[in-house]
Amino acid sequence: MKKQYILTIDQGTTGSRALLYDSNAVLRSAAYQEFRQYYPRPGWVEHDANEIFKSVTNVIRRALEQARISSAQIVAIGITNQRETAVLWDRRSGNPLARAIVWQDRRTDSLCQELKKQGHEPSVRKKTGLLCDPYFSGTKLRWFLDHHSSLRRRAKAGTVAFGTIDSWLLYRLTGKSVHATDFTNASRTLLFNIRTKKWDRELCRLLHVPETLLPEAKPSNSFFGATKNCPPLVNGIPIYALMGDQQAALFGQGCYHPGASKNTYGTGCFMLLNTGSRFVHSRSGLLTTIACDGKGKPVYALEGAIFIAGAAIQWLRDGLKIIQKAGETESIAHRTPTSDDVVVVPAFTGLGAPYWRADVRGAIFGLTRGTTRQMIIKATLDSIAFQVQEVFNLMRQESGVRITALKVDGGASRNRYLMQFQADLLGVPVLRTSSTESTAWGAAKLAGFASGFWPDLRRIDQKTRYERFLPKMENAERQTHLKRWREALKHLIS
Repeated sequence: MKKQYILTIDQGTTGSRALLYDSNAVLRSAAYQEFRQYYPRPGWVEHDANEIFKSVTNVIRRALEQARISSAQIVAIGITNQRETAVLWDRRSGNPLARAIVWQDRRTDSLCQELKKQGHEPSVRKKTGLLCDPYFSGTKLRWFLDHHSSLRRRAKAGTVAFGTIDSWLLYRLTGKSVHATDFTNASRTLLFNIRTKKWDRELCRLLHVPETLLPEAKPSNSFFGATKNCPPLVNGIPIYALMGDQQAALFGQGCYHPGASKNTYGTGCFMLLNTGSRFVHSRSGLLTTIACDGKGKPVYALEGAIFIAGAAIQWLRDGLKIIQKAGETESIAHRTPTSDDVVVVPAFTGLGAPYWRADVRGAIFGLTRGTTRQMIIKATLDSIAFQVQEVFNLMRQESGVRITALKVDGGASRNRYLMQFQADLLGVPVLRTSSTESTAWGAAKLAGFASGFWPDLRRIDQKTRYERFLPKMENAERQTHLKRWREALKHLIS
């Protein structure tokens, strides 16, 4: 039986996806399944790791059925994942020891504030490129160990494993035999030195984390193991790529060289700028992280992490219940001439870049008796573009790179109103791929390259087509919009 497919597992914050690409890099099938979100306390967000893995095997089975192929025809597997979500499991049984703490979770804010007061943040930033913020995995791991009495003792004894979602999936897919991660995911933990590309002993001591917990960290284009005892997959399928979701999208968009940038509009918004071998130390709230060059080898990138983007549209649908489907927001916004000075700041889990204020919560400004449902919807879409514009400007200033266009992907990039407003605010073209699945495609492309299935990525990349959204707004109107946004933020964070 001829092997002629690449399988990608794209494990996201609200759901899991499996995609199959054929030898011509054409998407043959895709399946998606949401899973439960747990909110046990305000500011806490949790997942059940077993439910995540079950959703992954379900979508793999469905993708295989849709394509009408056997898993024996799969050449290699690539995995991409929500990055900072933390999982602990028992090495012997393979069972999770608690619910996973999701990247959106803010329970460790007090610990992060204490680390800052003690003066640790400058050295943490120098080594990791990150801030002392609840967003990252290290303080979540510390919380696990501090709040579950037996875990620290068991961790020191080597019977407990820690990992981000990529590590958890790899462990289960390989029949509970491999405990590893890649550099892009390791770089999001607060425990990994992105200069030396090793787990840092001083950072582990700072967060009271036994090194016995940590997975082996390898380049993203490594051989990570092979499938074993994991239906519906046959044994022996090699896993050739692990990548955090945003780095995978950067790779999927072909942003291999310094100066190339992309923004993903998912649950949150994440803009990355490839800086090559140059470690750019941000002084304005951006992050420095590890990404991949055209062969999957590590390079540096600047990142702006915005916590709430597409999740704001979900809030309109599921929280306020003023829309039935996310897609209807586009036509509503087009039909609504103005938001009438209404400004939505969707800081539902705090503000990310460039403010990093875990204590701030969302707000709506400018409400009057004349405010309509349509105005709130339009203002919510606008809030996504405003947040991206702030990060874009900082990235341009701190990198010294003249960014002439922004490549975009993710679910919310399907919204034509939002993409046009984004181009108007940035003053540069926004380029949207014909497929919004850049994250999954990045992991597939790297797995195909690393396995030798697609030895020439240039030929593959030439097939990518972009729709261009050109800026049309006059500068005076742009500045009026930006002034209104800044005034709302000033009220909220002062």
